[in-house]
Amino acid sequence: MNRFVAVERALRTAAPHRLVDAVRDVLCAEYGATSVELYLADYALVTLQAVRTAEGRGDSVPARGNSAGRCFGSQEPFVEELTGDEVHLHLPVTVRGDRLGVLTLTLPSADHAAKALDELTDIAEVLGHEIVVADRDTDLYLRARRADRLTLAAEMQWQLLPGRSCGGPQYALGAQLEPAYAIYGDNFDWSADADRLMLYVTNGMGEGIEASLLTNLGINALRNARRAGLSIEDQAALADQALFAQYRGEAYLSVLLVELELRTGRLRVVDAGSPRMMRLRGRTVTPVDLEAQLPLGMFEETDYVAHEVDLVPGDRLVFASDGVYAVAAPGGEEYGERALARAIVSTSLLPAAEVPRAVLREMAGHRGTPDPTDDALVVCLDWFGPLEAP
Repeated sequence: MNRFVAVERALRTAAPHRLVDAVRDVLCAEYGATSVELYLADYALVTLQAVRTAEGRGDSVPARGNSAGRCFGSQEPFVEELTGDEVHLHLPVTVRGDRLGVLTLTLPSADHAAKALDELTDIAEVLGHEIVVADRDTDLYLRARRADRLTLAAEMQWQLLPGRSCGGPQYALGAQLEPAYAIYGDNFDWSADADRLMLYVTNGMGEGIEASLLTNLGINALRNARRAGLSIEDQAALADQALFAQYRGEAYLSVLLVELELRTGRLRVVDAGSPRMMRLRGRTVTPVDLEAQLPLGMFEETDYVAHEVDLVPGDRLVFASDGVYAVAAPGGEEYGERALARAIVSTSLLPAAEVPRAVLREMAGHRGTPDPTDDALVVCLDWFGPLEAP
């Protein structure tokens, strides 16, 4: 049995809470590692938190400005030279585009790392898949991601999310929420198959648990309609009915529903509320003007219409909630679409997964205070173009 297979077997047979111990034991035995650490990105994407199987919180390192952060941001292995011949090998732990963290090994030499680099990179990916499966049965990795305690509303919202990034040959997606540990009504959801990518960007009214409950009902109503095979217009209508039946118009959900046909690049959008959509083409950012329709749940039996948007390979779409473009500086000036456009241009060289956090950092500079007064959500969608016919 070769050593890569030995690692796979060790991970598959380990108890969910012992994945780090299992991968550490086999990497030390088979690859000569003298230490192995797993770091998971916290909810705010500010720190990389060490996973500890024993009681107590693990150490953390910044998610940028160091070797592990460089690996996390670039999604490429990085060799860090230490005193003597030893090196740290930092490997991205990523599952289908969703960046979970970094696996750091101490190896005897750079040559040792180079000879096993491909296998070790694959092992980090296998570990990521096992963590996703293990999350069903243990809270260990969810706890490790927390640099602070989540509010109950934030707990409900994060459990509702599909991930923070994903991708395929035709597209890449990234999203981030702020404040990560105390979000209320903002949310996003996506799903892709061979034919299309569906994306929802939501902004629920209210605060705290009430906002979270509203968003949970809306997202699950949309998922129920989507999984029944309904059109994007009918998805909006069914969710609208579910929300109105529960709240009778006293609470409603602002949503952008986006459907991208992966074989053609045809984009259809239902604009049911306040989230904004901006398009970056080349170095030019333009707001995408859509026909504004009623938020979901405001009135009974509302009909919705989808509108097509021009999209070409290389386009970047950025979606933002009102907690981004309407945030006010200390003097009262709103951030607005111009400032958002500048932030989109300034982050144009970053991958889609990095863009939301970078835009939120620029927006926080305009706000001028460390604590936001409203949820802020940014989603970035890069369209590379349809697959070429074989």
